[in-house]
Amino acid sequence: MAVETENADLLDRARASVQERAELPGMSLMEHLEELRKRLLHAILYLLGGCIVAGIFIKQLTGFIQKPLTNIGLQMTMFHPTEAINFDIKTAIVCGAIIASPFILYQVWLFISPGMYANEKKYVWPFMSATVTLFLAGAWFGYRYVLPGAMVVLVKHFGHDFNQVIGIDEYTGFFMSLILGLGITFELPILIFFLSLFGIVDAKFLLKHFRYAIMAIFLVAACICPDPSPTGMCLFASPMLVLYFLGVVIAYYVHPKRRNRKKEASGAAA
Repeated sequence: MAVETENADLLDRARASVQERAELPGMSLMEHLEELRKRLLHAILYLLGGCIVAGIFIKQLTGFIQKPLTNIGLQMTMFHPTEAINFDIKTAIVCGAIIASPFILYQVWLFISPGMYANEKKYVWPFMSATVTLFLAGAWFGYRYVLPGAMVVLVKHFGHDFNQVIGIDEYTGFFMSLILGLGITFELPILIFFLSLFGIVDAKFLLKHFRYAIMAIFLVAACICPDPSPTGMCLFASPMLVLYFLGVVIAYYVHPKRRNRKKEASGAAA
């Protein structure tokens, strides 16, 4: 019963936040649609630029992606005439999106900024810097530790009795899902930042429910960890736990109630 009440309170806060921001003076519906079209066009142009840059360095990127496989003495195998060109296209798109991500994120921020208060817009550069840094940190963690470990455990340990032939499509799909998945997972503090900024959750709520967060984090770690031992799972869960509690600190500082109390205290002191 208590959980249902808390969930209802959370939904009420989310509705109140959306309604409050919908009432802010801003653009009309047609102006919003025009702004959305403009930001999408700019984002697509930045993505195309990133893809061109990635295409120029496609040979280096191929070696970079294949390195965890070559480290264990294997190489991607081509089973279909179109696999090589499909690999180049996918690599250029994904890497181009990563290269262009700061510019695309800025377009996202420009689109949502009319629905934010003036004192909230100062977070644009911290938001962009933290988003890109956290994503790259998650991708690096996956490339440096998770993927090499997965190759050793899955191919060398569990697959030592079989003929080891790994296709381009299968390996690329595994590589991209793991690297991008970890990159997105590391964006947890950014999600908490926005939920707190809009007054939906606060530090007290996050600390009160940290047990559920820990359970979810360990479930994710169990899915991505190549080592089935508890030690390996704890190793992969540790960064996510740190990020969650970093999000608690962020929630404490950006929640509207704390900002309002600080503003009132400043006004009283003046």
